[in-house]
Amino acid sequence: MEFSEVALEKDLNNMRKYYGSGKTKEASWRKSQLDGLRNFIIENEENILKALKKDLGKHHVEAFRDEVGILKKSIDLARKSFKQWMAGKEAKLPQIALLSSAEIVAEPLGLVLIISSWNFPFGLSLEPLIGAIAAGNIVVLKPSELAPASSSLLFTILPKYLDINGIKIVEGGSDVGEILLQQKWNKIFFTGSTRVGRLVLSAAVENLTPVTLELGGKCPALVDSLSTCWDREVAAKRILVAKYGSCAGQACIAIDYVLVEKRFSSTLVELLKEGIKKMFGDDPKGSNTIARMVNKHHSYRIKGFLNDPKVKKSVVFGGSVEDDKLFIEPTILLDPPLDSAVMTEEIFGPILPIITVERIEDSIEFINSKPKALAIYAFTKNKTLQKRLVSETSSGSIVFNDAILQYAADTLPFGGVGECGFGKYHGKFSFDLFSHYKAVARRSYYTDFWFRFPPWNLNKLQLLEEAYNLNYIGVLLAVLGLKSSKRSLYQACN
Repeated sequence: MEFSEVALEKDLNNMRKYYGSGKTKEASWRKSQLDGLRNFIIENEENILKALKKDLGKHHVEAFRDEVGILKKSIDLARKSFKQWMAGKEAKLPQIALLSSAEIVAEPLGLVLIISSWNFPFGLSLEPLIGAIAAGNIVVLKPSELAPASSSLLFTILPKYLDINGIKIVEGGSDVGEILLQQKWNKIFFTGSTRVGRLVLSAAVENLTPVTLELGGKCPALVDSLSTCWDREVAAKRILVAKYGSCAGQACIAIDYVLVEKRFSSTLVELLKEGIKKMFGDDPKGSNTIARMVNKHHSYRIKGFLNDPKVKKSVVFGGSVEDDKLFIEPTILLDPPLDSAVMTEEIFGPILPIITVERIEDSIEFINSKPKALAIYAFTKNKTLQKRLVSETSSGSIVFNDAILQYAADTLPFGGVGECGFGKYHGKFSFDLFSHYKAVARRSYYTDFWFRFPPWNLNKLQLLEEAYNLNYIGVLLAVLGLKSSKRSLYQACN
């Protein structure tokens, strides 16, 4: 169906009227939509897995692990918890506020735009949608056109499970995205590149629209000289899963480079080589386990990294590319030039540079010399080093001895900081992201504080000062005239 700007504006006006009716604020509406999302995932699981295979070459098990399974878990949590999340919470007032009460009430923001990315086409579309629905918003979702099979499934099938008066799916490329950004929204949630993120933020300024940006950045890992063979093997395996076993390294949480001491570098490289063979066999392309590049543009981009003569010299494993099949062999680089594109741009592919340092503590300075990352992964048992990394580096999250945990845990906020984005979601954090927490205060007519009204005098100044300090005895003494102010009369009367 051809996209029409006129039809879009009409639909958005109808959606705003629908929101104005109060329907989406009802718990029953929120539950019905979450139920619909859950039914969509369950009844279309096979179609979802096939779409991910077609778009990205994802193995069904990987697709279930990273998208289907996580979405089921997230929906179930929201279905179980949203009534508790939406309930008002008492806010404590100081004792001096006699016969007064207050609460904090979560209210939906209104009309929300979600623009998702291609590397997790279902997860990055529906994870924020879960939070937006649970919070009672109306939503327009634009999946990525770079994952056409997944986008088509969301566009054609998902609306059958949802209330189309309050939730709309829009397909299209960058031109459609530009038209969407020109509309007035109450919230924009964008996942994608830093370049497009800047455009989204610029468009949002026009209407002072709050924005959440999930942009990624180059995620580093560091590997300490772990004491036992078992620790080293586990660290290597977890690095490989995060790098090659998650959308072939095209995930925003994928490791972009690994820092390791020179004396340990050859050992790490050998462990990684062995791990790749264990996971993907001697012929990774024939294993049907590792995902493909999303399109030829990204395949050529990765090939361009490897064709740099100085980078080519640093290849210690892999490096083959088959453009027609969108396949890039898992590749390890050892000390590529730090000014090369592979070290200055997001990789989004199965290339893993190993950068050597004299001491593992030097990793902190190296990491801090780069833009902030979505995540830092540190494989170390050294408690002192762990404390230094937490206190001396900045990133969306920091994970010790793993590289997936922070994405899968509902109790942890997921999001960036600085150039890798801002705004947190997952679990209740998604609900919070799409809610406005409104202060509601109530006051009786039977009590009042006469000293907050003019005309002013020194006694009223003293009473205000004692009240703000929550010094109730001081207030009583000042009322009884048993405590005098140390301030001058000039301060109170001029």
